[in-house]
Amino acid sequence: MRYLTIALTKGRLAKTTLELFRKAGITSAGADSSDTRKLIFTNEEMGVRFFLAKGPDVPTYVAYGAADIGIVGRDTILEEGRKIYEVLDLGYGKCRMCICGPESAREALSSGDQFRVATKYPNIAKDYFLNRKHQTVEIIKMNGSIELAPIVGLSEVICDIVETGSTLRENGLVVLEEVCPISARVVVNQVSMKMLNARITDLISKLKEALDQNED
Repeated sequence: MRYLTIALTKGRLAKTTLELFRKAGITSAGADSSDTRKLIFTNEEMGVRFFLAKGPDVPTYVAYGAADIGIVGRDTILEEGRKIYEVLDLGYGKCRMCICGPESAREALSSGDQFRVATKYPNIAKDYFLNRKHQTVEIIKMNGSIELAPIVGLSEVICDIVETGSTLRENGLVVLEEVCPISARVVVNQVSMKMLNARITDLISKLKEALDQNED
């Protein structure tokens, strides 16, 4: 029996996900250890193996079949735009993708004039403004503290994830528009879904049961 390979997003999401898998009866020794340098963790008995990857790489591993299943935030799924199936909302890692800026930028959003948007998510920002709002904007790709961009005049607004909003408030910024809700999702390789349908469907049902237990 070949392994069912699962790619997990590193960091906080991995910790919560491994706990969910444990509740679902799917474990792999050492996967939740913080000091290990191992890259792949295998459960020979169940024919399952896990590996940890950076968020943006998870949809790529799944799309190319290096992983059958991935657990990743919806922001990453939308930004990467890979051909994969999104099959389950896990309901944790919740936040929002928002357009933010100083209160004075609210007028620019409705004026029809071109303005600049700083973001780590250029594809999401482009889709939102061009395809949903039919607005022409200049998108500036950034990697660091996005909140800085409107403060120093690089852009009028930013497109970024908002969890509590405290960083925005501390820097005099507000949420101007909400793009979409974000949470952890299960994604599946398109070929794997056909070839390993019974095993993948069984795993997803176990995860759903574990989620239901959490709600109880």
